[in-house]
Amino acid sequence: MTTRRLPLGWIPHAAGPGSGLRILALLGLLTSRAGAQADDLYRMPADVQSRVSSFENLNGAKGDGGRTNQSAKGNAFESLKAGETKVLLDTKGPGVIRRIWATVSDRSPGSLRSLRLRMYWEDSARPAVDVPFGDFFCAGLGRLTAFQSALFASPEGRSFDCFAPMPFRRAARVTVTNEGRADLEALFFDVDFVKGAVPGDMLYFHSIWKRQKSVAIGEDFEFLPRVEGKGRFLGVNMGVRTSEAYPRTWYGEGEVRMYLDGDREHPTIVGTGTEDYIGTGYGEGVFSGPYQGCTISDDKEGSFAFYRLHVPDPVYFNKDFRAVIQEIGGGERDIVVALIAKGTPLRPISVGTKTSFVRLLDEVPAPDLKEERFAKGWVNFYRSDDYSATSYFYLDHPQHDLPALAPAGERAP
Repeated sequence: MTTRRLPLGWIPHAAGPGSGLRILALLGLLTSRAGAQADDLYRMPADVQSRVSSFENLNGAKGDGGRTNQSAKGNAFESLKAGETKVLLDTKGPGVIRRIWATVSDRSPGSLRSLRLRMYWEDSARPAVDVPFGDFFCAGLGRLTAFQSALFASPEGRSFDCFAPMPFRRAARVTVTNEGRADLEALFFDVDFVKGAVPGDMLYFHSIWKRQKSVAIGEDFEFLPRVEGKGRFLGVNMGVRTSEAYPRTWYGEGEVRMYLDGDREHPTIVGTGTEDYIGTGYGEGVFSGPYQGCTISDDKEGSFAFYRLHVPDPVYFNKDFRAVIQEIGGGERDIVVALIAKGTPLRPISVGTKTSFVRLLDEVPAPDLKEERFAKGWVNFYRSDDYSATSYFYLDHPQHDLPALAPAGERAP
């Protein structure tokens, strides 16, 4: 019987209604020709030790857990004072972080954006992960909602789960810093990891967060600046606060574009629209799936948050990688004409009707939107909104040269 290794980042996971059937299906998969040898549930790997780091046993020291309060739940959580850093894991030797769970007493957007999560591999001076705590766990806009995906989850909207595997050869260190003005009353956490040899072709897990409150009309939001090396883009969760300058319009016509291995002016991978990127269409409502979902969709407030995980559809790069999303929206012709008359910052790029689609930027001179043929048309246009995003990727280096996390004041929701 032949077997194959599934790509790094594939995690067997089942939860919720019908999970028993999914587990049986998973076991069938694992024992089939397509089974993943590295993740067979019934095999005992050699020289691997299971550990969990928590406040009850920091770093998962052998036989050293539950020592306080005569072993009667003496240290399940600790406070995190303003300006203080807590070490969640500091371990030496090869291994893989397999799961991170946490919850905090203050889950407000301000608190979740003020907490700073960092991860270091191989004693590197710079972190591979440097992001707001809440956003790392797919709490887009710093707002935690109930959802379930293959790599991140919040079962009831009160906790934070990550199942992305994070291998290391010599050392791993995970910290949380309270960069807010208020003390945090309680932080609970588990970091589940295994100690043992890792594959020679392993890649290191990385994550960065970016925010751009506005852009020049026609400019894209670059959610992952160019990163150099060999690796895999794992996915992104994104939050958008739409500008009040564009009432009664739709924000999500922008395409996600990925620049691979030397691409500069034009990308290799181009999507068709914002909601299309997360697998839905003609608008986006709240839903969650294993690899794509929308956790916030509020037209009245102008708030949207969504995620896409490239697990079944891997995006590999061999030299460099960069990803952007266009800031393009749309609206009915008469609404857009009225916005232009008011001096609203926008630039029409196309008009679609039942009988035609006109690419305005290709027309010389550009047609007048007031023409009768566009009377009931839909106009796509460049606009400017408040975007933030957390990107996840694997890289063949334990650290990257991307900008450090913005100060807490700039992260504030």
